[in-house]
Amino acid sequence: MAFQADEFWAYGGQLLCSEPNKIPIALGVGPSKIIGSSYIQGPAMVGSPDRFPNVYATMMIGPPAHSGPQPVIPGALCYGVNNPYSLAVSGPSALMGPVDANGNISAQGNVQAQSDVLAKCGTVSLTETYAIAKSKKSFDIPHPSKEGWRLRHVCPEGPSSDVYFRGRVTNKKEIQLPLYWEELVDPTTITVNLTPIGAHQNVIVKRIADNKIYLQANGGMPINCFFHVYATRIDGERLIPEYEGTSPADYPGDNSGYSIASYTYDIPSGEQ
Repeated sequence: MAFQADEFWAYGGQLLCSEPNKIPIALGVGPSKIIGSSYIQGPAMVGSPDRFPNVYATMMIGPPAHSGPQPVIPGALCYGVNNPYSLAVSGPSALMGPVDANGNISAQGNVQAQSDVLAKCGTVSLTETYAIAKSKKSFDIPHPSKEGWRLRHVCPEGPSSDVYFRGRVTNKKEIQLPLYWEELVDPTTITVNLTPIGAHQNVIVKRIADNKIYLQANGGMPINCFFHVYATRIDGERLIPEYEGTSPADYPGDNSGYSIASYTYDIPSGEQ
């Protein structure tokens, strides 16, 4: 160790802040240790001393609290009271657990997720370059039956905001639709697909009323079939699939009812 009047130096090894014998295996030990690395066992806080009144996380990074000279380097981030950034990472980053964001998440490249992307507030925005090519909704999971493989599916797309209900009818002449469909869908948009099981029954849809689909079979035969019912949601305006424009901001309908991949509506259209 070497000390100077207003500086502290640690060199030639690792800086450890922990209980005795707490060895950071990932940083190496003995001859294999990473020179210049550091390990802090407990929570650590960087930046403003009063940003976190309680322990919020293992690493807490608040707004910069530096009160000395604030160098301005062209093309680089500055620090101090005028700097809006608390953390800057140059290079790939790996986040191995949940990520909570209370504000906007902006990316100049792709945002890829192997599961759902959920937002409680703020927006997820990308440059418009990727709005079409990179906007397929999908999931990617370990293959359920082939070890060492993965399974990726993409959500279907369509020109209307549809919901579906499927199942099987056995010895019945009606399909009871979910009760919430009464206020969710436009009943005039309901379509029904029927697939007889075991024998040709000539099953038809006789009528749709009272949130039910009434069926009829040839000669009164017992009905045994699969069904798949689609309907368009009634809440909000109808989707306009095709429209003239150069960005989602040109959509002629109400944009507030949609979440568009790779676009955020709080950015003026001229800045997209």
